[in-house]
Amino acid sequence: MFYDWMSNLDRRERRAMGACFGGWSLDALDVQVYSYLIPTLMVVWGITAPQAGMLGTVALVLSAFGGWFAGALSDRFGRVRVLQVTIAWFAVFTFLSGFTNSFGQLFICRALQGVGFGGEWACGSVLIGEIVRAQFRGRAVGYVQSGWAVGWCSAAILYTVMFSILPPEWAWRTMFWIGILPAILVFYVRRFVEDPEIFRASGTRSGSPFAIFRRDLLPTTLLTALLGTGLQGGNYALIVWLPTFLKTTRGLSVLNTGTYTIVFTIGAFVGFITCSHFADAFGRRTAFAFFSVCAALLCVAYTALPISNDFMLLLSFPLGFCAHAAICQMGPFMTELFPTSVRATGQGFAYNAGRGIGAIFPLLVGFLATVMPLGYAISIFALAGFSLVVVAALLLPETRGRALLA
Repeated sequence: MFYDWMSNLDRRERRAMGACFGGWSLDALDVQVYSYLIPTLMVVWGITAPQAGMLGTVALVLSAFGGWFAGALSDRFGRVRVLQVTIAWFAVFTFLSGFTNSFGQLFICRALQGVGFGGEWACGSVLIGEIVRAQFRGRAVGYVQSGWAVGWCSAAILYTVMFSILPPEWAWRTMFWIGILPAILVFYVRRFVEDPEIFRASGTRSGSPFAIFRRDLLPTTLLTALLGTGLQGGNYALIVWLPTFLKTTRGLSVLNTGTYTIVFTIGAFVGFITCSHFADAFGRRTAFAFFSVCAALLCVAYTALPISNDFMLLLSFPLGFCAHAAICQMGPFMTELFPTSVRATGQGFAYNAGRGIGAIFPLLVGFLATVMPLGYAISIFALAGFSLVVVAALLLPETRGRALLA
């Protein structure tokens, strides 16, 4: 059964999983709120599609630096300590976004939110990867990663509820204010979660963000960054613009837009869980390549082909499933590739460099959508991103079942 393996985890492993699942869920809630607010802000503030893309991009670009440097601090001072800081950081700046009154103010809050957003993943992913045993590592990180779908689905539900009961000028602010909720998780992490034994036993703690560019680590660093760019760039091209595509291009109502994206996120949740078992059974590289090819084909069908809205609803589930399935293996894959002394730095840089470069994709979608239909623009950059994943997967080694490097 899918969940039987959890009974074999000890208390430390389960507590770490619970904390990181909660953090990632609330993290996703905070980040995905913006994608639902794009159409409203374009009306309320009169911002253009490229400006909307910039607001989506700046948080992701700054998350690259936040993840990289938070990873380095985590290698120096401990996974748990830095995790607490990053959770509180992104929660506060999401909350403050609800008080902004101009494009410039929101731009600053989104940028600072991104710093904590990137740092939280870097610390949490390496924490799970080091605490959970090798035979369960892929599944554990995959299940934690499924919290992204939970947070995203929560954002869709909040969007549907808030914009149904409040006027738009207050609904969008309220959704940002709810973003303070992740700060509560800090108290749980502080009390119940501790650093992994392999980290506490390590004698060499670099703390330098540039240690991952040593000659022996450079190929791994660059290829994992390419992998992260493809996975996240392809996804961001789709998910940042999906609510806008559904509402403006397909003419769906607020309720229907929320319904389609909820089905999409349920597919993503099932994809995270399924791929975590698939990768432990058949390998990380196979999972990356297989699900990326499927995601590319489904995305083109969803956004560029003349299909009916009813058929789109049916495709929402498999598209969400395939687009997100392989992402859950980036954490265990990179945990197994980098040594302990620079593990968080390597993961933080590779994943978040991929996020930062991939963040350009929604910006380019916004610009391209001024000269062609939005669906075509989305499909072009999603296809480009998922193609990069296949290339990187072929060039990196398989790590399934590998003991962690000291």
